[in-house]
Amino acid sequence: MSEVPEMMGDVPPVPAEIRGPLVGRADELDRLAGLVGLTDPPSDQPVPDGAVLLAGDAGVGKTRLLAELRARADAAGYRVLVGHCLDFGDSALPYLPFSEAFGRLATDSPTLARTLLDAGPGVARLLPARRTLPEHSDPAPDGDHGTIDRPDLFASVHAAFEMLGRTAPLLLVVEDIHWADRSTREMLNFLFSRGFDSPVSLVASYRSDDLHRRHPLRTAAAEWSRLPGVTRLELSRLADDDVRTLVGSLHPDPLPERSVRGIVERAEGNAFFTEELVQAADLGPDAMPDALADLLLVRLDQLDDETRQVVRAAAVSGRRVTHELLDRVLAGQVETLDAALRAAVERNVLVPRGGDGYAFRHALLAEAVYDDLLPGERVRLHASYARALQQGGVGGTAAELARHARAANDLTTAARASVAAGDEAMAVAGPDEAARHYELALELATDSGPGLLDDIDIVELTARACEASIASGQTYRAVALAQDQLKAASHDVTPHARLRLLRVLASAAVLADTGIDALAVTSEALELVTEHPDDPQRAHVMALHARASSEARRPEDAMHWAEEALELASRLGLVDVAADARTTLARVRERPDELSTSVALLEQTVAEAAAAGEIGVELRGRFNLATMRYENGLIEEARDSYKAATKRARASGRPWAPFGLESRVLGIQAAYVLGDWDSATRGADLTRESPPELAEAMVVSSGLVVRAGRGDATALDVLPSLRPHAEKEGMVALFAGFAAIDLYGDRGDLTAATAAYDQVVGSLGEMWANPDFQARIRMAALLLGHLAAAVPRSPSQDQGALVARADELWESAQRVAATRQKSPWSEGPEGLAWLARAAAEHARVRWLVGSAPTDLDELVALWRSAVEAFESFGHVFETARSQARLAAVLRAGGRTADSDEATALAVTTARRLGAEPLLRELRAGGEPAGRPTDSRRDESLTAREQEVLALVAQGRSNREIAGQLFISAKTVSVHVSNMLAKLGAGGRTEAVAVARRRGYLTDDRP
Repeated sequence: MSEVPEMMGDVPPVPAEIRGPLVGRADELDRLAGLVGLTDPPSDQPVPDGAVLLAGDAGVGKTRLLAELRARADAAGYRVLVGHCLDFGDSALPYLPFSEAFGRLATDSPTLARTLLDAGPGVARLLPARRTLPEHSDPAPDGDHGTIDRPDLFASVHAAFEMLGRTAPLLLVVEDIHWADRSTREMLNFLFSRGFDSPVSLVASYRSDDLHRRHPLRTAAAEWSRLPGVTRLELSRLADDDVRTLVGSLHPDPLPERSVRGIVERAEGNAFFTEELVQAADLGPDAMPDALADLLLVRLDQLDDETRQVVRAAAVSGRRVTHELLDRVLAGQVETLDAALRAAVERNVLVPRGGDGYAFRHALLAEAVYDDLLPGERVRLHASYARALQQGGVGGTAAELARHARAANDLTTAARASVAAGDEAMAVAGPDEAARHYELALELATDSGPGLLDDIDIVELTARACEASIASGQTYRAVALAQDQLKAASHDVTPHARLRLLRVLASAAVLADTGIDALAVTSEALELVTEHPDDPQRAHVMALHARASSEARRPEDAMHWAEEALELASRLGLVDVAADARTTLARVRERPDELSTSVALLEQTVAEAAAAGEIGVELRGRFNLATMRYENGLIEEARDSYKAATKRARASGRPWAPFGLESRVLGIQAAYVLGDWDSATRGADLTRESPPELAEAMVVSSGLVVRAGRGDATALDVLPSLRPHAEKEGMVALFAGFAAIDLYGDRGDLTAATAAYDQVVGSLGEMWANPDFQARIRMAALLLGHLAAAVPRSPSQDQGALVARADELWESAQRVAATRQKSPWSEGPEGLAWLARAAAEHARVRWLVGSAPTDLDELVALWRSAVEAFESFGHVFETARSQARLAAVLRAGGRTADSDEATALAVTTARRLGAEPLLRELRAGGEPAGRPTDSRRDESLTAREQEVLALVAQGRSNREIAGQLFISAKTVSVHVSNMLAKLGAGGRTEAVAVARRRGYLTDDRP
């Protein structure tokens, strides 16, 4: 028997075009497997026969599911036969899927196939070798030159399947029966109706979205579903969470949340759409892969000319269009709109929506149809929509009018409509959309000819665009807009207009690390404001100047201008300015002994701003109230305040606005400090959210400290994507830096950990024009800890460099602390805790290498101070990490009971948090119970043990020591073990430290 022709060839077990894993289909696969007799665990009962109609939209995952079913059947010992229906139109070959199935059987199992032919010769008529052109076909068997009646053919096929089922359970899969010819449908009808006595299961799949009202399979499928033993299984679209999982498995690198969300929305639960969109993700958020567009446009080709015209017009509207608007747009262009719409609905291109309109069955279909329009068609249809919307009576929004007018090249209408759309968006708490509309209007108004848009105030429009950008969390965009307009209008702008631009620029500059001298901007604004005592502008500018002075560390100036602004704002009834000035005053006056006064002031500010509907000022007050509590060690209260601010920002439609975003970020940190790491992780989860890129970077970086604490090495994969944002936003740089130092340090890569420290210190020192920023103490303490951990594994010749770097880090921490003491702001409990930790880590480094005569009691005291400082602050994890290192020092001094107590406390916390690196550190210390203590029960070391000790102190390995002393490495190991036991040490480094303290290693001995 010849090979199966390529057109009839079987597909591989997992088709090559399937790129992703099976996601979100476990329940459907289990049910399908159960219907065909595949149970887990396998049943010892006879396998029942079963028939299944598997339906679902194109691309939803039917083929992928059937591939998994086939693999499961193969593993269970089934014989699997597969046949496909192909889209050959009127030239379809009758019984094609059965020819394919029997042809593959003839190739794979020729002896079995011959047995089938002997038992039922009619099956031979379906073999591929008998169905090609005469010059390529095999000669017919002797006596087999006539025709065969259809009933006899059907009976032969049925008998063949029965016989196969008796040799092994049989699974017959027929795919894509929406393309089946009439003969194939009748064969299926016979098999479904008659059933089987042997274990034979039949699964037939089809595209439900291809079954229009007159499709021949529509009636047949309905009849088959009513037959006993036939089950219809509809494969629904994937859930959004499953699509997200599929996206993550398909793309080699993590995608920004906004990109993931865009794919989820566009794919609408379709697995094939998802795969194609992921492939095109790097081309842009709206990219449409050619293969996907071609597949979607096949549906358009199936429509008559008039229906295609209606569908194209609907695509210009977007995903959804009302009947009335479509009727007006197409007035006089189609004979019967209702008939065309009915045809589009029957073909599953459009679906009725909302009682008065229509939507595309798939949003991507609307995109594909729109992209397929010719430029002239597109412009004319957009112009028709713009006219219909301007005439009124058909609903619509200013945003829709702006879109259509711009696409129709009616730029004047587009600009005015964009301004209105921006105002509408701001009125309903949509700053992100408002910013886009304002920017579009600004672009159009700037490029328009003289006299066309003189009614639009460019300066005021710029200010609105800046304010919307700030509210949507795009502060840097606001800065760029304001600077660009200031530059463009530098010669012909009025002082009043320049003052307006300076105000919005200053408002943005004080919110982020923009590199702009906000104080210089507000100083210029003060010179432009009028001297009139009741000028509201003056109050606004003075409040901004106070904030800029505070940011520039000029507390006296900040207090003066805030008081001036507060007095004027109170007199003029400017609630927002008064609340803003009061917030600045509270922060400038903040002192530990005046905390209650500052808190009361901020609470009053928040209440007044909320009552007046001044959401921006309210959020600033809430954020500063929470931060004040955090800085004073009231972490629980601070977390509650951050939560309240975050919730308020979301409720107001400004989750990424200044102070709302920062509240979320620092709320994550508060949860981290309190040891509520699961809550912190949830806070950093951006699933189903669509933040601006910088906002996403801030939230993600904040969550990295938890991932570092748990030893999640995959967090390192996130660092490269954060680097561009770390160059603009200090919070991103800090949190990513904290995490990177620990992540690299915990895996023993001291070079990378040091580089992370240097990079952050360098970039932030330049960004803030201050290399001695407060957080540098924490960074130094973290890196010092990893330097200390590196000492035991470093050769003695490298330890000098470790000490030098440790000294440098400790000096920088002391310098920062000294600078802080000279400022009006005293060091808070967190800063004091990290300073204590840096001191203890520095002393540990020098003690381990023996480069300073640090007394062990002094070292214990430093570590006790670090533990107490973190306990006082409330930092659960760093308390435990400090306890672990205190335990190691205590154990080195032979204080076993105290060491065990500190170790037990650290272990309890580390286990609760899932802090695997800390648990590894604790396990490496070993169990101290039962070891010799500092009583020196066997004080004398043999001469050989002292020789070994001297070489251990030089950092030599057992093999190196053996070579120098001309003994075996095994003998060296015995000497080292004896030496450790006598010194009561848990490791080689600890033994060297104990030996130095006891005098076994003198100055003239390494």
